[in-house]
Amino acid sequence: MRKAAIAAVAAMLLVVLLPRHSEGQGEGQGYTAPRTKAGQPDLNGFWQALNTAHWDLEAHDAAAGPILQLGAAYAVPPGLGVVIGGPIPYKPEALVMKKKYAANALKEDAEIKCYLPGVPRVMYMPYPIQIVQSTEYILMMSEFATAQRTINMTTNNRPPADTWMGWSNGKWDGDTLVIDSRGFLGSTIGALDQEGAIQVRFLDRAGNYHTDGLHVVERIRRTGPDHLSYEATIEDPNVYTRPWTISMPLYRRVEPDMQLGEFKCEEFVSDLVYGKYQKGSGR
Repeated sequence: MRKAAIAAVAAMLLVVLLPRHSEGQGEGQGYTAPRTKAGQPDLNGFWQALNTAHWDLEAHDAAAGPILQLGAAYAVPPGLGVVIGGPIPYKPEALVMKKKYAANALKEDAEIKCYLPGVPRVMYMPYPIQIVQSTEYILMMSEFATAQRTINMTTNNRPPADTWMGWSNGKWDGDTLVIDSRGFLGSTIGALDQEGAIQVRFLDRAGNYHTDGLHVVERIRRTGPDHLSYEATIEDPNVYTRPWTISMPLYRRVEPDMQLGEFKCEEFVSDLVYGKYQKGSGR
């Protein structure tokens, strides 16, 4: 009887401790995504990145936040980074500017001023993204500043003008959505313009940046019922010695009645951005 009990306990431990290959079936490369009525892989839903790319795309240790009085509340969490084969391949002079931007992030980061975040930054900010899909267009919407981007699926036009979120053309490569984006608007960096900086946009809170020469190719694939694989190859000859790629999963938000909330941050920054122009400001 004792031997039988021991054998039963051993069998239970094996079930708990051995890798659960059966649960992995249907995830990753072998997963077949559900289809829309048009037969395309279905990417509709609410998705969100759960990593530290928002703070720093590269691997980094925990660090103090930008405002000492806030203590640990706004400290930087540690992260392994999302850059494939990092570090980011900056040109020497561009790396010098990156360090200056990092030191002046409280003044220079467009996020603080509630400007639209651009691509790919919008995809890994700590706000959900809603994807709405049709045969002609794919719409991606973020809570932050009500940012949205339209992916043109039936045309391959050049950008008619530079904009904050760029111009995106999409196509299907098997089950992978490939998005080619150009036409990004730069942002004037006030404190550093006099040092010869050109118009730039931040990619994270650590001062990593691009210019209006940005070209982004994204690859999005459904790898499971609640997961997307997201990759973005970033090219900007003004800043980098070669193209480089970030990679991360996006997770489905599965709360009942999930929807995007309103984060209209303009009202939070009006004094910061326009205070010196307001009547009676004394500035």
